[in-house]
Amino acid sequence: MSEEKVVCVTGASGYIASWLVKLLLERGYSVKATVRDPDLLEEGSFDSAIDGCEGVFHTASPVVLSPNDPQAELIDPAVKGTLNVLNGTPLNPDVVVDETWFSNPALCKESKSWYALSKTLAEEAAWKFAKENGIDLVTLHPGVVIGPFLQPTLNLSVEGILMAISGAEALSSPYKLVDVRDVAYALIQALEVPTATGRYLLVGSVTHRTEILKMLHKHYPTLPLSEEEDKKQTTQQFSKERAKSLGINFMPWEVSLRDTMETLKEKGFIDL
Repeated sequence: MSEEKVVCVTGASGYIASWLVKLLLERGYSVKATVRDPDLLEEGSFDSAIDGCEGVFHTASPVVLSPNDPQAELIDPAVKGTLNVLNGTPLNPDVVVDETWFSNPALCKESKSWYALSKTLAEEAAWKFAKENGIDLVTLHPGVVIGPFLQPTLNLSVEGILMAISGAEALSSPYKLVDVRDVAYALIQALEVPTATGRYLLVGSVTHRTEILKMLHKHYPTLPLSEEEDKKQTTQQFSKERAKSLGINFMPWEVSLRDTMETLKEKGFIDL
């Protein structure tokens, strides 16, 4: 880059955001980073961080799957901080999910999918605000994010993979996977590619728990794994066309999973 560009990353200590910050710095950006804080709900709390930036990556949003108070813990922070359960169309092997699909808030409420509801309402609010104020907005929608993590703590999606390996019902099958490095790169491309606009779906692979266990048995034969078969061997398709227009070539899920396992080993979360 010929001259230093300044951007802001909210929620910078998070799983995806930490990789985003790393890649931005490697590209020569100057990054203003914010971390989770009660100020997420305070109007104007981001003003000083955003001032002077040519782009803002808003990744800050609470991740709580079983909140005691969904409105206070998830929906208010997500919607106000930003100022997908999919819709009712049945998913079958012939249906290709793309960026025209939106979560249905009513179905989210009915199924008590509070995290999905918070993200859905936050996106609705963001598009409305952007349209009213002439803001150039792009939204990215990743599946279950796996891959190596930079922070010292275990994040929710990688923890979900660990639970799935052990046989616990932590994630819905089949698994819609994407590598954290692909997501971070896509975020930067959304800023740098002049034609980037609208919504982008980020699902690199769709696989099943049975396939994951086969791969782990091969590479980590001493790892105690659940032998229970995946009874939900349904097939789903997710469009990659718009992601490819950003220059995204998704990593194979096997590479992402092995890198995840190696990081879990390095940080002492699992004994391999």
